[in-house]
Amino acid sequence: MSYRAHNFSAGPAALPLNVLEEAKAELTNFQETGMSIMEMSHRSKDYEQVQQDATENMAQLLDFDLKEYSVLWMGGGARTQFALVPMNLLDGDSFAEYIDTGAWSSYAIKEAKKVGDTRVAYSSEDAGHNHVPQNDTFKSDANAKYLHYTSNNTIFGTQFQDIPESNSTLICDMSSDILSRPMNVSKFGVIYAGAQKNMGPAGVTMVIIRKDLLECSSENLPEVMNYAKVSAKGSMLNTPPVFPIYMVGLVAKHLLKLGGLEVMEKTNQRKAAHLYTLFADSNGFYKGHARHDSRSNMNVTFRLPSENLEKQFIAEAAKAQLLGLKGHRSVGGLRASIYNAVPEESVNALVEFMLNFQKNNG
Repeated sequence: MSYRAHNFSAGPAALPLNVLEEAKAELTNFQETGMSIMEMSHRSKDYEQVQQDATENMAQLLDFDLKEYSVLWMGGGARTQFALVPMNLLDGDSFAEYIDTGAWSSYAIKEAKKVGDTRVAYSSEDAGHNHVPQNDTFKSDANAKYLHYTSNNTIFGTQFQDIPESNSTLICDMSSDILSRPMNVSKFGVIYAGAQKNMGPAGVTMVIIRKDLLECSSENLPEVMNYAKVSAKGSMLNTPPVFPIYMVGLVAKHLLKLGGLEVMEKTNQRKAAHLYTLFADSNGFYKGHARHDSRSNMNVTFRLPSENLEKQFIAEAAKAQLLGLKGHRSVGGLRASIYNAVPEESVNALVEFMLNFQKNNG
C-alpha cells in the first residue's frame, strides 16, 4: 500500500494494517465458501466457528475461564450497557455506586438513576476531571450491589493505572483501553467494551459477565436486553453484528501472534512516554490536562498557549497527514489517541512535527 495516514482518531480508530489486508483478501470469498462473511447465515457452521474463535481468543488474551464467565456479543455500543447493567443487576431493594471521572461515567450514572438507587462514591468534577481517584481517596460501600467505573476517559485523557478496590461487585466500562494491557478479570463481575477503539470496527459491544450474575436478570426484561437470555442463546437471540465480530476475531488473533497483552502494554507505555516527555521538555508550550498519576496511555490530551495556535496546529498537522488530533467538542484543545493499532512510527512522526511546531511558534 502506497499511502496510510497517521490516524490519531479517538474512535472509530486505527486498525492493524495486516488485519485490514486479511479482511480485504477474503471479503468476497470467505474461506472458499463463495460468499462474503456479511452474506452468510449467522446459523451456519462457518460463522459459528468465527464467533467461537473470537470468544475463545478473547478469553486467552484476557486470561479468564469460559466456565466462570460468559461472553456476550451485543449491539448498541457501550451507551446501551449504561442502561442494561442496572436493568439486569439492580432491583428495588438494592443500590449501586459509581465513580464519576468524566463524560462517559457521567452518562452511565444518568442512565442508572433512571433504573434505581444510584449513588456517586467519588467525583473528579470539581477538578475538571483531571484525575482518577487513588484507593485511599474513597471507600466503596459493602452493601452496594456493585461499584461501576470507567477505566479510561477518552475526553479528558485520564486512566486508572490500578484496579480500584471494591467492597462489592466491580463493574467496568473498559471501552477505550481493553486489550491495551493485561487485566485481572477475576476481580470483576462485568466488563463491557465497545469495539471501536482497540478491538475492531464500530458495531459490536463485548460483555464479559460472571455467570452467577446472570441469575440477577429479571424475567420481566425484554429478551434482547436480558443478559441471561442473550447468554443462553449464544448471543443469537437476534442476528449478531457478524462483520464486526469477525473483525474482532482477526484483531484477537493478531494480538496473540504479537505476543499478547504484556507486549502491547510495553509498546503503549513507550508511545505515551514519548509524548509526555515532550510535554515536560516544552517549557509549558504543550500542557497536558491529566494529573501525572492519572495520565492515559490511550488518549493524550493537551493544550497550547492559545486557541488560535491550536487551530493552526490542527491545520498544519493535517497537511502532514497527522489526522484526528482535534480535542473533543465538549472541551476543545488537542488529543492524540494512540491505541494499540497506532504504530510507533506514527507517534514518532507526531513528536517530530510537534518539536518543529514549537520551534516555529514558541
